[in-house]
Amino acid sequence: MDCERERDENRDVHGTVREAYAKIAREGGSCCGPASCCGGPSPGSLAAAVGYGRDELAGLPEGANLGLSCGNPTAMASLRPGDVVLDLGAGGGFDVFIAARKVGPSGRAIGVDMTPDMVDKARRSAESFRATTGLDNVEFRLGEIEHLPVPDASVDVVISNCVINLSPDKQQVWREIARVLRPGGRVSVSDLALWQPLPDAVRESVQALVGCVAGAVLVDETRRMVRSAGLVETACETRPDYIDALADVSDPLYREIAAKLPPGTKPSDFLTSLDITASKPSAQPGA
Repeated sequence: MDCERERDENRDVHGTVREAYAKIAREGGSCCGPASCCGGPSPGSLAAAVGYGRDELAGLPEGANLGLSCGNPTAMASLRPGDVVLDLGAGGGFDVFIAARKVGPSGRAIGVDMTPDMVDKARRSAESFRATTGLDNVEFRLGEIEHLPVPDASVDVVISNCVINLSPDKQQVWREIARVLRPGGRVSVSDLALWQPLPDAVRESVQALVGCVAGAVLVDETRRMVRSAGLVETACETRPDYIDALADVSDPLYREIAAKLPPGTKPSDFLTSLDITASKPSAQPGA
């Protein structure tokens, strides 16, 4: 019965997230809605604030950047020509298109997303990407990040940008990352994590869930899951300044969170952006 209840809860979370992100794919904007309506930062300014360079943002397909980033995993991954890159929760293809230019014609950039509207949007953008760059090295697949539609040991680099927090089974996501990586493969993830547990009022907010906040776990718990999956952590950098930046520009999601926090506290007292890099051992123990 407990397993059945857990499966039902996982389906509920997936359904909530899928519905919200399908709306984003159709209407544009970010997790709080269209930027012009919610008064938050534009996707371009948000991307610049979390580490994307002007050259990376130039020439991307229109609408690929939906303002859903909390870091720049493509830069942390130090992508090389010929790499096969897998982006978990690819959305409109923002990081996939950036990665595709870095790995070049001898490499490949694959995006996985569980929202059909997002996959359709990304595939349409891929057509214009091919036309403008001459690169035919991008692919988008429909699937859940807990059950990646990717063969074992077939990927050089896994990236993800503010998505793993949306998963109801984060440990399974990290196990899947380890499964699809080739020996010696690399992981570069930007996500949100907690310094301390969120108040119930914030944790139970559906909007906070869709904004990657309510599903966040403690920094140390994230590190434990990485290691439990058999990956070797190489760096774990916290960036609370990202949370402060969103609060400073009155992003509606973080404004709502701030209103539900205890007096005298702010979102970055609880939340941080977290950049994680790790690798899969080149040889498994006992091999």
